[in-house]
Amino acid sequence: MITALARGRLETAVQQRALVSEEFFAREAPRIARLCHRCAERFARGARILAVGSTPAGRSDARHVAVEFVHPVMVGKRALPAIALTPEAGPVDRALALLAAPEDIVIAFDADEAVAREAMRKGCLTIGFGDHSEWCFDVPTRDPHVRQELIETLYHVVWELVHVFFEHRGLLRGRRPEPVHDAGSASFLYPFLAEQELDLDTVLAEVEASIRMKATEATELRRQTVLEGGQTLVAGAAELHARYELRGRLLIAGNGGSATDAMDLAADLRFPLGPWPPRPALDLTEDTAVLTAVANDIGAESIFSRQVIAQGRREDMLLVISTSGSSDNLLAALAEARRAGLATMAMVGYDGGRITAEQLADWVIVTRSEHIPRIQEAQATACHLLRELIEAPSG
Repeated sequence: MITALARGRLETAVQQRALVSEEFFAREAPRIARLCHRCAERFARGARILAVGSTPAGRSDARHVAVEFVHPVMVGKRALPAIALTPEAGPVDRALALLAAPEDIVIAFDADEAVAREAMRKGCLTIGFGDHSEWCFDVPTRDPHVRQELIETLYHVVWELVHVFFEHRGLLRGRRPEPVHDAGSASFLYPFLAEQELDLDTVLAEVEASIRMKATEATELRRQTVLEGGQTLVAGAAELHARYELRGRLLIAGNGGSATDAMDLAADLRFPLGPWPPRPALDLTEDTAVLTAVANDIGAESIFSRQVIAQGRREDMLLVISTSGSSDNLLAALAEARRAGLATMAMVGYDGGRITAEQLADWVIVTRSEHIPRIQEAQATACHLLRELIEAPSG
């Protein structure tokens, strides 16, 4: 059973996130709604998002933005062009100078004045979290993990709600207005789509309300994930701590947005943002040459299991992150890890998928939702709390 001390720590963590989120989105929802409109106007004129991350944590957010816009998981929504600029290929401000065009949208996850200055010089719309961007968002917390989780919710709602304005051609400069838009099946989720095409204030007000609703959903799903899965989270952290004491490592894998969660957790372990020692972690999504070689020559279902064969040791643990709980390449990795004697842990969405139904991991934390952005936000919280709990294995 989870101790009262550990339960209290998790409840405090959830409450802290709820208070910060409520304050931030109550204050910023009108600006975020206007930002969605401005971004939609730029996309309609051919813009791209350039997501910039210079630090290990910022890199994971930049790649998360790129994959979500380029490969949308909302049925029927268009893909939008996005690129992640991260330090692997050199200084990001120089890459931005070469690649940015005047209509583009630049979102920078590190308070980098050189990046913001270069983006503005190019005529880009700039979004950031320091003092240098046109659209600057001040996150009301000093906790770097809570801050990153809230920023993830912010760019998720921008990604979700920018599409609303594509349904209103008359609200986008350069687009042909029409008197009324038939919302069709989308009216269930967004009844305001049937408003007059030129009634921008009404649409912005409804988008504001949707932003607040999504933030509340994110808070409640974090609560469910952390408190319902608290015992599992604490036990998994204690096992990982014990394996670190045996000079073990954590291997982490995921697909798409979950791959960026793997990147982020690996970064938090290697380069801790709190007063903790660095911990060895292998991000199995990191090496594009290995991933593409295995996918090309053997098959995508083997991209992680082959790495577990090559890298896994009995004192290690494998953590897989999945919204569905049923991705073939993660199931194969878990099976290989068990054959090799590794401990196994999973963070999954929906009803837990095959990983839960078939008990394919030793510790499983389920985020009970079918909405992928909200699942990923709750899983980000679970990853951050796992990082903290490793350093306090007794609870």
